[in-house]
Amino acid sequence: MLGLFGVSCITMADRIPSLAEFFAEDFLIGTALAGGTNKGDPLGNHRKERAIIEREFNVLTAENCMKPMYMRPAPGEFYFESTDLFMEFAQENEMEVVGHTLVWHHQTPSWFFSDSEGNQLDREALIERMRHHIHTIVGRYKGKILYWDVVNEVVDIKPIPEAEQLVDDSGKRVTHQAVLRDSKWLEIIGPDYIELAYKFAHEADPETRLLYNDFSLTDPIKVDFVAMMVRHLKSKGIPIHGVGLQAHWHTGHPTLAEIAYAIDTLAATGVQISLTELDMSVLPVAQEHAGADLSDLKEYVDELNPYVEHVPDQILQLQADRFVQIFKLLLDRREVVERVTFWGVADGHSWKNFYPVAGRTDYPLLYDRSYQPKPAYHSIKELKAHHEYVHTH
Repeated sequence: MLGLFGVSCITMADRIPSLAEFFAEDFLIGTALAGGTNKGDPLGNHRKERAIIEREFNVLTAENCMKPMYMRPAPGEFYFESTDLFMEFAQENEMEVVGHTLVWHHQTPSWFFSDSEGNQLDREALIERMRHHIHTIVGRYKGKILYWDVVNEVVDIKPIPEAEQLVDDSGKRVTHQAVLRDSKWLEIIGPDYIELAYKFAHEADPETRLLYNDFSLTDPIKVDFVAMMVRHLKSKGIPIHGVGLQAHWHTGHPTLAEIAYAIDTLAATGVQISLTELDMSVLPVAQEHAGADLSDLKEYVDELNPYVEHVPDQILQLQADRFVQIFKLLLDRREVVERVTFWGVADGHSWKNFYPVAGRTDYPLLYDRSYQPKPAYHSIKELKAHHEYVHTH
């Protein structure tokens, strides 16, 4: 696919092209703007990142300011100031925008599911509240947002009771299954809340691209379930255009084979694929999954935080090599991969410093705490330059 922002008359003699320019004919390269939850300043405390964002990326995700808890602080109220400023920043820098997110079980205020007397809404009342929420927000920014994460993290993986476990064709016992996540949306409306959300978003802006976004979308059980869900939505004529792999990954997992299976399986449903929240932790694994369930916090112990003062060069090189492997896989699939968004710019502001263990010092992004590019940044560019040379000679 062709990038939305071409590179015109840029040579290495003039200046070094940005990440977005390097990959302009492959896929969009984005980041998340971490501020926006406080009035008047969409950059929050991250102003030193402004120059990097303006220079390196061509698509921007609102990490916080568009989430329901910030846009709907109280019944009957919409708070637009931070999002308006976020949009102005993106437009001033000719960046595409990802709206994140409309329907989510987390960071949606509890009042959203209750009436004025505190009683739980019935199905029709919650559907109308969802419709009004989506129409108001998507409608306000109609024509200005390329992608919307319409529903976020609606699939969960649950253990199967031992007595109900079966053996698959390979002879392996199946111990877990994917299901729709327990939430007020599912409890009150039922499973069709998902398709209703897409319908309402499409009504509000027929031109925006509508995505499903989730974590751990390299677990084959979850991948297969989401692929089935997408096919089901499309068979009913529901507008869904892409699936986002959050890609909160680690230098040791998931495997390249798991990533490839996820992209290939989901793309086979007829949608485009995005890596929506890419970061790469270098710290010891605190749990046996690569998820992003915000309720799944672990207790701090020193052994899980080995690089408080300094991260060894060999660890940063391991991270760089891992990013290169992933980007090579993405380039080989660039016909179905339309965007790669990093979940932040500099290590010091990454959410991985407090998830899944609060108080750690992680190094998951392309820029260090002094806002200098890390080996991973340079290695990704070198990969692209080599990739282009190989394919033109």
